[in-house]
Amino acid sequence: MKIYRRLLETLQAKGYSFITFEDYCLGKVPDKYVMLRHDVDLRAGHSYTTANIEAALGIRTSYYFRVIPQSNQPDIIRSIALLGHEIGYHYEDMSLFKGDAEKALTHFQQQLAYFRRFYPVKTISMHGSPTSKYDNKDLWKSSNYKDYGVIGEPYFDVDFNKVFYLTDTGRMWNGDRYSVRDKVKSNRIKDYRTTKQLIKAIESGVFPDMVMITTHPQRWTDNIVEWFAEFLIQGIKNRMKWILIKRNTN
Repeated sequence: MKIYRRLLETLQAKGYSFITFEDYCLGKVPDKYVMLRHDVDLRAGHSYTTANIEAALGIRTSYYFRVIPQSNQPDIIRSIALLGHEIGYHYEDMSLFKGDAEKALTHFQQQLAYFRRFYPVKTISMHGSPTSKYDNKDLWKSSNYKDYGVIGEPYFDVDFNKVFYLTDTGRMWNGDRYSVRDKVKSNRIKDYRTTKQLIKAIESGVFPDMVMITTHPQRWTDNIVEWFAEFLIQGIKNRMKWILIKRNTN
């Protein structure tokens, strides 16, 4: 969490404004900005810690929650919303219903209504579900999320040839080779592995002016036991995902 705070402070010092994804979709975009998005997959309590760090710095960001209990913790969701952050739905309905689009859409509508109890949700973000053969984005092959009051989904509504994309998928900033679905099409390629390298690039002025950063707060902690557990578990996951990717491309 210490280096996470340092990352945010460095971006602020270099003149970056922070906007939510909702702001971006509404056209509230300055010349130099970071859209900071959090996919809350597990350990929702870590998200509350990052949300407090951001609020203390006067930063609003976007938090996307899954339906599973490790993510969907009402008290935490409510507390993060009260700090001023955007709340969104981290949907995985096609995976949950094994590709049945009708059941998946019904579930999507139910969960969207549920999360709107905490915040007037206007944006969504798909969960990659790497072990599932179903791509959650495929729900929108036969439906349109805008019919449900949703104004944005990052994988459809951001031009990543203009907006530089960074994600800590794989527990590194350049973990594309371990990502099954958290990938975007872009001609803007920069190779940062560690947060220290990222901070150095920002300080030196070579970092792009328009950026979306996606984090998974479960990975960020000052608790040394939790940190090593995440380090070991993610190493195993990366190997498994690499095998899946190779199998699917052969």
